[in-house]
Amino acid sequence: MAPDPASPPEVVLSGVAKTFAGGTEAVRPLSLTFAAGQTTALVGPSGCGKSTILRMVAGLETPGAGAISIGGEPPAETLRRAGLSVAFQDPSLLPWRSVRGNIELALGLARRPLIAREVDQLISLVGLEGFGGTRPAELSGGMRQRAAIARALATQPSLLLLDEPFGAVDELTRQQLAQDLPRIWEARGTTTLLVTHSVSEAVMLSDRIVVLSPRPAEIVADIAVDLPRPRDPGLARTPGFAALADEVFAALTRGMAMRQTPLAAQ
Repeated sequence: MAPDPASPPEVVLSGVAKTFAGGTEAVRPLSLTFAAGQTTALVGPSGCGKSTILRMVAGLETPGAGAISIGGEPPAETLRRAGLSVAFQDPSLLPWRSVRGNIELALGLARRPLIAREVDQLISLVGLEGFGGTRPAELSGGMRQRAAIARALATQPSLLLLDEPFGAVDELTRQQLAQDLPRIWEARGTTTLLVTHSVSEAVMLSDRIVVLSPRPAEIVADIAVDLPRPRDPGLARTPGFAALADEVFAALTRGMAMRQTPLAAQ
């Protein structure tokens, strides 16, 4: 029986590993379950395999070993039903379409109804009010990234995958998006996976943080984020927030130590 496409799915990784054709081992066998309706952050150093894991969940990379299921189905089936959306570091907007045109195309491909008022609300929410008719070449990198986030949210996916979604935006916009956007996916009960280098961003946005070692990725820590919602920037100045950030930093340090070669062995 197919899952209800409106229900947030549980995502299960069972012994998933990935080695690329050139011999680079990106991910060692790992097993993880991402709870339905939760936001989970994957945190680790650059090149550790975070984005590879996200791409495998999205069905854009094939695991070398193990299996992935989304609501009991393979990723390809969820992708076919337009049950997931991805926002990458590279916005990948169609250059001949406006901001609004890119969002409307995503809705059309996903066979979702086009409601102009809702598209305008999304454009405004990501701080692009007045730029709906503008093409990507006329936007800054941060503005293009915001347009890509709006496009990913427009289809109301049950699974949302975010790869450094705020990486190209300025700090003030980053804080505002981090405050506003979670209210959308939380209200819809969306299962969300977030890849980020920012510890504070991971603590602010997520219900759970999985800390990964340097490549090849292994799980160093699995940390529950027990902070009240909704969250505003003032939360970052509280002792509870600081304690969680310290726990994540400590796990990152342990992960780095896992990959250091002893001097005697060099």
